[in-house]
Amino acid sequence: MEQHAPVGLTDAERKARLAALRRSYERSSLDEADLAPDPVTQFQRWFDDAVDAGIVEPNAMVLATATADGVPSSRTVLLKGVDERGFVLFTNHGSRKGREMLANPHASLTFPWHEMDRQVIVQGEVEQVDRDETEEYFRSRPHGSQVGAWASEQSSVVPDRAALDARYDELGARWPEGTAVPVPAHWGGFRVRPVSMELWQGRSSRLHDRLRYRRAGGGWVIERLAP
Repeated sequence: MEQHAPVGLTDAERKARLAALRRSYERSSLDEADLAPDPVTQFQRWFDDAVDAGIVEPNAMVLATATADGVPSSRTVLLKGVDERGFVLFTNHGSRKGREMLANPHASLTFPWHEMDRQVIVQGEVEQVDRDETEEYFRSRPHGSQVGAWASEQSSVVPDRAALDARYDELGARWPEGTAVPVPAHWGGFRVRPVSMELWQGRSSRLHDRLRYRRAGGGWVIERLAP
């Protein structure tokens, strides 16, 4: 019996389905009087809320960077530190994001906590984390992740998965479980020092609450933005 592939949606049906994907945000509101005086303290409050709410990987953030001539790129990475100095992530310096942050030291971070109808957007200046802090974090990583930092020439083209696995096995034999893996010279941390941070809280009728901290002189001003 002749079999036919299932008929897919028409372009018009896809367009209609996409347009219908919407919901109303009714969970909460955000008022200027509720905010901490500085953005990092406020971020930590919302981050604690996200952890307590059971958000999966609440430290996952979209990191946006750009080349020296302004060509953008973005990817999801993990936040690994935050304090009054800023937001820290670690990566291979030769990766696309590493190269771009070295060439153009400005970045944006987005924390998309959809389950809470919230997001946080940080814009800031990028600096490298000092080597002592990098080495301390590297030693806290699982052994496999330490070996993986050596095995992967991040963002480079590889012939196939087998080549990557073979490289990992080779280095795993050099540094078996229980031995110290040296910190790669090409691997380290970057800190995004905020110059602005926006808190977004979904509201009904698309009239969302958007409050932004903006660095001004030696302090911060808080501004409400139209949704």
